[in-house]
Amino acid sequence: MTDTFLDAVSAVAREAGALAMNHWRGDFEQWEKSPGNPVSEVDLAVDQLLKQRLAELDPEAGWLSEETADSAERLLLPRVWVVDPIDGTRDFVRGRRGWAISIALVEGGRPLLGVLDAPARGEHWSAATGAGALRNGELVRPSSITTLSGARVPADVVPRMDSDLVPVEKPNSIALRMAMVAAGEADLVATLRWGFEWDIAAAALIAQEAGATVTDARGNTLRYNSTRGDAFGVLAASPGIHAEAVSRLAERANSDRKSVV
Repeated sequence: MTDTFLDAVSAVAREAGALAMNHWRGDFEQWEKSPGNPVSEVDLAVDQLLKQRLAELDPEAGWLSEETADSAERLLLPRVWVVDPIDGTRDFVRGRRGWAISIALVEGGRPLLGVLDAPARGEHWSAATGAGALRNGELVRPSSITTLSGARVPADVVPRMDSDLVPVEKPNSIALRMAMVAAGEADLVATLRWGFEWDIAAAALIAQEAGATVTDARGNTLRYNSTRGDAFGVLAASPGIHAEAVSRLAERANSDRKSVV
């Protein structure tokens, strides 16, 4: 993956971020796809822009997006764009800063590149396989913590059973929460529920390239462009605590309970 190609994808993400910013905290139509799952006309406009621009960059790649009806055709193609036009729509429609444009290009089940554009936070994240991870052009690294107790987690509150963890800022975008682990601003993000690849594909590569460890909720390797386009949870952590986190969460993960740490 060339720097020029990554730069082109970053430019598309910035264009999409600018489009969203033009409407943020303004008047736009919004509704719920399902209870508690908001979407807006801005999500759809960004989705259309991304689909057009990214197809121009790689016409042979398939498409998997939160705001586009899925097609099994993507399973037959060499690469696929995995996109969340606005990850963190709940924060977007409420005028909060915790949202981002999320773009990954996947080949053979693994991301080749990942880009997050979070203009309301003044942040642009990018990574390519084997090239490290950047925020606003500067390399990021996870923390060097080695004990799970005292680990920082993006959360409003932590469960009683995890009272030794420390809550920090929680953007609605899970991609941004994972990026916080990449940058050493949080130590652990874990979800124990079925979720979609478009939420995590870009951020997972950014965190891994920074030096964090990222798996599914049970500690297994994540694969992308699956038939259903989903995965059982995600666990992104500073490398020194990932194994301990998997062990602590194992019983909860195996019971398929819905929770977030």
